[in-house]
Amino acid sequence: MAERSGTFRVYRVFESVPHYNLQSTDAPTLYTVYQSGYGGLQPSVDELRTGDRIEATLEGDPAAESEPWRLTALERLDRVDAGFAVGVTPPDVAREAWEPGATEPISVTMTAGDDPVGVCCLQPREPLPEGAFVPNVLTGLLPLEDLFESIPGVGDPAAEAVFLDPDELGASTHTEPYGVLLLFSAAGRELADRFRAEYDCPRGTDTRPSFDPYGI
Repeated sequence: MAERSGTFRVYRVFESVPHYNLQSTDAPTLYTVYQSGYGGLQPSVDELRTGDRIEATLEGDPAAESEPWRLTALERLDRVDAGFAVGVTPPDVAREAWEPGATEPISVTMTAGDDPVGVCCLQPREPLPEGAFVPNVLTGLLPLEDLFESIPGVGDPAAEAVFLDPDELGASTHTEPYGVLLLFSAAGRELADRFRAEYDCPRGTDTRPSFDPYGI
């Protein structure tokens, strides 16, 4: 067995998936870990949410690619409070910023008064597996760490993130060729409240959509 210690971002995937994904913040390496069977460590594991940043030690067999790793120690450092909504109309700021045919992410700074406090990022579906936005976010396959560390056009770390997918999960066709990520600094809490109310993803609530990837 091998050990890996470092800083990781937590992705809880879907409720129907009995594993967590941990994305190393220092390298593009994704680890799948068991969700249960931890004894005294279990309460700390149960409290993990998508967006948590943790210091952790993992134990596993790198040669057994289909076998999850196991957490042996963890400490939560901080959290980007993540909200999710699917099958929704993108906000005006996103629809106005989209450029037909774009293949690279587009970002628009959002302000409170004259102060930049957030960003609206549009992620084209084209490079994503199956064109799926929220599923690739929840599994940790969409690189987000640089955005979390420093919001483009703001410079502050992200305190909150709202992920909006214009289509329902598992849709065979897409109404919009992009997904939307809204990032807010701590100073953007009031602006975040407006979007959270509009898209029914209150702060501190698990708003991951219900979906069984094994059922399709």
